[in-house]
Amino acid sequence: MNETRSTDARYPTALGYSTPTSITLLGDDLAQDLMGKVGFGELSYRLVTRRRPSPGQTRVFEAVLVALADHGLTPTSIVTRLTYLSAPDSVQGALAAGLLGGGSRFLGVTQDTGAFLCDALERQQRDGGTLPRSSGEWDALASHAVAEAHAAGRHVPGLGHHIHKKADPRTARMMQIARENECFGPHLELFAAIGRVHPDLLGRTLPLNGAGVCGAALLDAGIPASLLRGIALLARAAGLLGQLSEEMAAPSAYRMFLELESGAEPMDPTPAG
Repeated sequence: MNETRSTDARYPTALGYSTPTSITLLGDDLAQDLMGKVGFGELSYRLVTRRRPSPGQTRVFEAVLVALADHGLTPTSIVTRLTYLSAPDSVQGALAAGLLGGGSRFLGVTQDTGAFLCDALERQQRDGGTLPRSSGEWDALASHAVAEAHAAGRHVPGLGHHIHKKADPRTARMMQIARENECFGPHLELFAAIGRVHPDLLGRTLPLNGAGVCGAALLDAGIPASLLRGIALLARAAGLLGQLSEEMAAPSAYRMFLELESGAEPMDPTPAG
């Protein structure tokens, strides 16, 4: 069947474009200008923002990818392994299954924290205020945001971790990297202030978690707030591929399945209440 290309259809794009002899990506020749010259992290940043990152932005962006890549046998990696057990002919299905599990409890915290920080900063400026200039002013803004969320019964994203009860090892390091690369901006300032003020407001001390600090760092590095979860999934795709590689070499999903199957016990099917 011969297909003809309509001369009337136009679909503008600044991303990839191919001709019989070349491939153009972001205005550059893919083969000559990008391959072997640009790292995947820098290219990903450019694809998302349509601009070239500074060296500091690239370092922060890539540090986030490393921080979120893999955390062991989490729900996302478990479902990837189990899906591969069920359909070993579908690597893409196993990867997709793990990525689909990125939500409000795992991975999605990066975007939820970013949204919380953006909302607090935008309201501050919308109400005629300016960005804080001292740690005391940052603490005041953070106190207002945390107290408001607490009064409404909402969780403050970026606080707490199921394993790292005192301190998430990624948080201080990410802040250090951002400072070293002149990317420590208002979102990280506010996030750090939340860490200082929340114990008095919530009545307990929780660690600032790595997913949350990654959201703040990405915002200060120039990533749009609406795409933060996508960046977290980009990072986790590499980790899930590693999980698949290990599952192929040293299978464990079948043992997980057998444990769950042997642990199943009957219960009354009548709905409670």
